[in-house]
Amino acid sequence: MVDYRPDKAKMAQSFAAAASQYDDVAVLQRQTADELLERLSLTTMTPKTILDLGAGTGRNLALLQQRYPQAQLLAMDIAAGMLQQAKKRYRQDLGLKRWLPGQNHLQAIAGDAESIPLADNSVDLVFANLSLQWCDPKSSFREIHRVLKPEGLLMFTSLGPDTLTELRQAWAQVDDYPHVNVFFDIHDVGDAMMASGLADCVLDVEPYTLTYPTPMAMMRDLKILGAHNVNEGRRRGLTGKTLMSKVVSAYEQFRQDGLIPASYEVVFGHGWKLPQATQKPEADGSVHIPLSEIKRR
Repeated sequence: MVDYRPDKAKMAQSFAAAASQYDDVAVLQRQTADELLERLSLTTMTPKTILDLGAGTGRNLALLQQRYPQAQLLAMDIAAGMLQQAKKRYRQDLGLKRWLPGQNHLQAIAGDAESIPLADNSVDLVFANLSLQWCDPKSSFREIHRVLKPEGLLMFTSLGPDTLTELRQAWAQVDDYPHVNVFFDIHDVGDAMMASGLADCVLDVEPYTLTYPTPMAMMRDLKILGAHNVNEGRRRGLTGKTLMSKVVSAYEQFRQDGLIPASYEVVFGHGWKLPQATQKPEADGSVHIPLSEIKRR
C-alpha cells in the first residue's frame, strides 16, 4: 500500500473551515468519545493536568472537567478555528461554574501532535479522540510519551485502514487516485507505541457503521467534518459531474435496506508512561508489547 501522508496545511485549513458546522454531523466523534470516557472510569488515577489532543470544537472538555474537577485542562488542535470554537463551547458548557473559586481556566494551544509545544513530563493524562489518525504514529506517540509525566496515561481512538471501505471501492472503479484518506493498521499503531516507550499498552478494534439516504449525503457530511481527502497524492482540481456520477453509481452497490452505509474501523488504545525508576527499554530503545494485548473485537 502506498503511504500517502496527509497535507498538514490543507488539513488545518479544512478543519478550521468546518468548525462552525462540525458538531451538527459529528455522530461518530460523539460515540467514540463517550466510549473513551467510559473506559476512563476503569482507571483510578486523578490527573492534575489533562491534554485534550485534537480537541476539535471542545465537546469533550466540559465532560473531562466534570470527571476531574480539580484538573487543569489543555486543549490543543492544529486548526485555530477549532480552538476558537472549543473555547466558546467550554464557556457555554460550564456556564456560571467557570467563575467558582479554584476553577482552572482552559488553556488553548495551537499545535501538531507530531511536535507538541509542551515541556517534558508535564501532563498526567492525554485524551485523544479521533485525532491521531492524521499523524505519523511514530512521531506522535514519541511526543506523547515525552510530555507525559511518569505514571501518566494516554487514552485514544484512531481510525484503521478499513474505514470508508465502500467509498474507497467506489472510487477505485473510477480512477487510480487516492480519494479516501489512508490510515494505519492496528499493528503499525502497536509497533509505534512500543517504539515510543509506552508500556502496558492495550489495543482493540470496534466497527461502526453510519447510514445515509444517498452517497452524496454521506460525502457532504465528510466535507462538513473537514475529513475529506487531504492526501498529498490526491487528484488536484475539481471533480467533474461525470466523474462524481460514476462514483455515486458505483457506491449504490452497497445500499442495504434502503440506506447507504459508511463503515468505520475504530482503534481504541491506551498506554502508560512507566515510573522513572522502572523505565527499561531494550538496547535499541524499544519496549515490547505482548501480542496477546493486541486484539480485535
